[in-house]
Amino acid sequence: MSPVRVLAATAFALLPASAPQAETATVAGGCFWCVEADFESVEGVGDVISGFTGGTTSDPEYGGSGDHIEAVQIPFDESMIGYREILDLFLRSVDPLDDGGQFCDRGLEYTTAIFVDGPEQQAAAEAAIADAEAELGQEIVTPILEAGEFYPVGDYHQDYYKSDDRLAFSSVGLAVPKKVAYKRYREGCGRDARVEQVWGRDAPFTH
Repeated sequence: MSPVRVLAATAFALLPASAPQAETATVAGGCFWCVEADFESVEGVGDVISGFTGGTTSDPEYGGSGDHIEAVQIPFDESMIGYREILDLFLRSVDPLDDGGQFCDRGLEYTTAIFVDGPEQQAAAEAAIADAEAELGQEIVTPILEAGEFYPVGDYHQDYYKSDDRLAFSSVGLAVPKKVAYKRYREGCGRDARVEQVWGRDAPFTH
C-alpha cells in the first residue's frame, strides 16, 4: 500500500465540486461517525458526508434505515490522493473478515461495502480487495456493490465526532459533548482494538 499522509487537523479546503479533479468514493464501514472521523483526517479529502445507501427503503433515517447500510461519501482531490489509496485506507480501517456487522454494532445496517460507480472504480475495488486478501491470507467478505442513491443523514449526525453540542442523556454519560460521547463509544465498541488485531501496524487510524 502506498504511504498516505494523515493530518492531525481535519479541516481541508477541497476543490469546488465542479472542478475536474473532485472525485467521490462511497464506502460503508460500520458506524458512519467513525468512518467520517477517520477520513476527514486524510490530506486531500474534503467534507465527508454520513448517510445511508444500498437498499430500497424510501427516505431512510437514523433509527429507521430499513434495508440500507450506514455509509459515507468521501470527496477527494485526485491530484493529492487516488481512489485506490482511499480504498486501501478504508479496508485497513475496518474488519473486512466480519459479515455480520462491525465491532459491537451488529446487523445489516453496520456491514461493510464498497459502492462503485463505473468500471474504473470496479477494477480498483477488485484490486484493493485482492491485495488485502493476499496480505491477510484470508477471504475479504466486504462486497463490491453498484452505487445507487445516497441519502445523507440529518445534520444532528454530521460531524458528530467533533461537535461541542451537549447530549442531555446518552449511554456513555449525562450532559457530555457529542465529541466526548463519540470517543467513549468508539473505545467501548472496541473498534480500534479489533482493527489493530486484524491489521497490526498497517491500520492507518489507530496509532
